[in-house]
Amino acid sequence: MRILHTMLRVGDLDRSLAFYTDVLGMRLLRRKDYPDGKFTLAFVGYQEESEGAVLELTHNWDTSSYDLGNAYGHIALEVDNAYDACTKIKEKGGNVVREAGPMKHGTTVIAFVEDPDGYKIELIQRKDRND
Repeated sequence: MRILHTMLRVGDLDRSLAFYTDVLGMRLLRRKDYPDGKFTLAFVGYQEESEGAVLELTHNWDTSSYDLGNAYGHIALEVDNAYDACTKIKEKGGNVVREAGPMKHGTTVIAFVEDPDGYKIELIQRKDRND
C-alpha cells in the first residue's frame, strides 16, 4: 500500500490552483469537471501521481467556503531552506503565519503558511540544512 493523495475542499478553484502552482511551485497534474455532480477535481503535486503522493483539490460548484474544523492539522512540505522559502512565498503574495525558525524544544527549522482557504502548510527545512 501507499498514500495516493490528500483531498482538500476549496471554495475558489482558480485561486487555489494559483496558490499551489505559482506560490508553492507545484504542477497541475490533471483536472476534470463532473457536470452531473457539479464539482471539479484538480490534482497538484511536485511529481507524477505514480511516483508520490499529491493533493486533490475538490471544488463543489455550489459551495464558496468551508469550515476547516478542529481535527485538520496541516500538510508538510520539505524545503531546502525555510527562511528563503518564506521570503519567496511572501514575494508571491503568500501568507506566512509562522516565520522560519527552530521548532520549540528542538532544532528542526520550520515555518507555516496558509493557503487561500486557510489550510495550514508546514515547511520543514531539510535535515542536512538544520544547524
